[in-house]
Amino acid sequence: MCGIVGYIGKRNSVPILIEGLKRLEYRGYDSAGIGILNGNDSIIIKNKGKVSLLQEKVQQLNLKSFIGIGHTRWATHGIPNETNAHPHSNSDGSLFLIHNGIIENYQTLKRILINNGYKFKSETDSEVLPHLIDSFLKKGNNLVKSVQLALQEVEGTYGLAIIYTKEPDKIVAARKGSPLVVGLGEGENLVASDVSAVISHTKQVVYLEDGEVAVITQNDFCAKTIYDEDIRKEVHEITMSLEEIDKGGYPHFMLKEIMEQPESLRNSMRGRILLEEGNAKLGGLADVADRLANSKRILISACGTSWHAGLVGEYMFEHFTRIPTEVEYASEFRYRNPIVGSEDTVFFISQSGETADTLAALREAKLRGALALGICNAVGSSIARESDAGVYTHAGPEIGVASTKAFTSQLVVLALITLLIGRKKNLSLEDGKLIASELLTIPDKVEKILKLNPEIEIIAEQFKDAKNFLYLGRGYNFPVALEGALKLKEISYIHAEGYPAAEMKHGPIALIDENMPVVFIAPKDSTYEKIKSNIQEVKARGGKIIAIASENDDEIDHLVDYAIKIPDTIEMLRPILTVIPLQLLAYHIAVKKGLNVDQPRNLAKSVTVE
Repeated sequence: MCGIVGYIGKRNSVPILIEGLKRLEYRGYDSAGIGILNGNDSIIIKNKGKVSLLQEKVQQLNLKSFIGIGHTRWATHGIPNETNAHPHSNSDGSLFLIHNGIIENYQTLKRILINNGYKFKSETDSEVLPHLIDSFLKKGNNLVKSVQLALQEVEGTYGLAIIYTKEPDKIVAARKGSPLVVGLGEGENLVASDVSAVISHTKQVVYLEDGEVAVITQNDFCAKTIYDEDIRKEVHEITMSLEEIDKGGYPHFMLKEIMEQPESLRNSMRGRILLEEGNAKLGGLADVADRLANSKRILISACGTSWHAGLVGEYMFEHFTRIPTEVEYASEFRYRNPIVGSEDTVFFISQSGETADTLAALREAKLRGALALGICNAVGSSIARESDAGVYTHAGPEIGVASTKAFTSQLVVLALITLLIGRKKNLSLEDGKLIASELLTIPDKVEKILKLNPEIEIIAEQFKDAKNFLYLGRGYNFPVALEGALKLKEISYIHAEGYPAAEMKHGPIALIDENMPVVFIAPKDSTYEKIKSNIQEVKARGGKIIAIASENDDEIDHLVDYAIKIPDTIEMLRPILTVIPLQLLAYHIAVKKGLNVDQPRNLAKSVTVE
């Protein structure tokens, strides 16, 4: 979720590190820093905010060093500030490192280290690593061995680059679950989280795999496992252009983020599913879980795509927890004198955590004594700080303005909250296990849907010149119809509307003719027979029909013009799957119209005005 770059060689590392960090800015971040060696001393410079601010600091100091590491941080543990920014060091500053990922057992490790006399400065999980490595150095091990032993104690994910003043001829890097690549040059070598940070210096790279430790010197490179087994690595030639690599090889951030959803969904549920207990573990709600479960009413307040996620959450909460639930536009919430009190819980959903309307609604709810809970993606954001408690989605930075992976991660979090509340109320162990086990299958099913991308692109070609679209769904898939229509509007500028399928005959059916494409979300669920009747109504009026259907559904083929077949799951989780083809359809239509899908006109990624 963050950016890593490191350099060792004959040139001054400082401008190379700054350049590398700029190449990684697209990933999203909230602070930046570099660490270098100057003789036997380490120098660390870091700040909250942009790399350009860091560059100004560095230029004023006129620094020079042949070895260094740099980092852009996207906060997970601890708010964005200079103290929480990377690099982090051990007590005497002789060892410093940068870290991507999450150390899941950091609290346990931190308690042990504090008991052994170590002092911590930051709120991050990352700071346990330099102290843990230092504890093994103090036992007489060299740097590589100390890193290997430390990582055997660590649970979680990491991409690491480490420098030690007493072994100034090397950078040690390690990977588990967070990408790292080593760039091999002439008399110089680099390490980075993304090839975009090294491509201007070398086209020869080595990709580290999980459980591998790399020892990088000026003229050499070797790889070992954390158990000190030697590994032979293959050198790869980078053939893509720098512009392509900035987007991970994808033409647009939006497509990259759509394709990242299997991993973003895994990150959203990692460590949170208790399969044998049929339950969810959400640390952010631990202190308020009983009050939440005993709420007389739940409200969900959000804007745009997050509002659509809230509508799905309403279906989940009411069905499985039997708590009355309402979904409110945050922009309307505080202006209508809402009836909210101390027996109510209000969830506030926002990708950025800075949405002005949602933040204003949160403050209004707190004034009225409600339990205010946040669901957002940005750690340290205003909503995260001001809510009574909450859950992070951990979807990773989302650069494209039209939300994709943030939406599906919000749905996963809402399902986990449903599981948590339901098990405290009347949800049986058997049903809890079913939901938990189905959640774990969702990322693999999304991967399967993403393989339909070429098929969906062909369908998009047929409809790129349409002037209007209608999206129809029932039950859990009514909000998906709204979201599909919004995606098309946002990036293709085609007018599109979403409706409950049964409402079509109460007005929108007047618009249907041979020039009106209609998208039906029609998996084989409890409303399937009814939605087939709605399809017949459109077909009788000449409308062009695209259906999102179950992969085992053969009877729908003769009813529609195009059927996109997707895997099945339980009803409450279907929106996570049915929305994926709609994201791809909107994307390809916009691209075929020659539009800027990442930065559509008039829209911003974080809406900070009311």
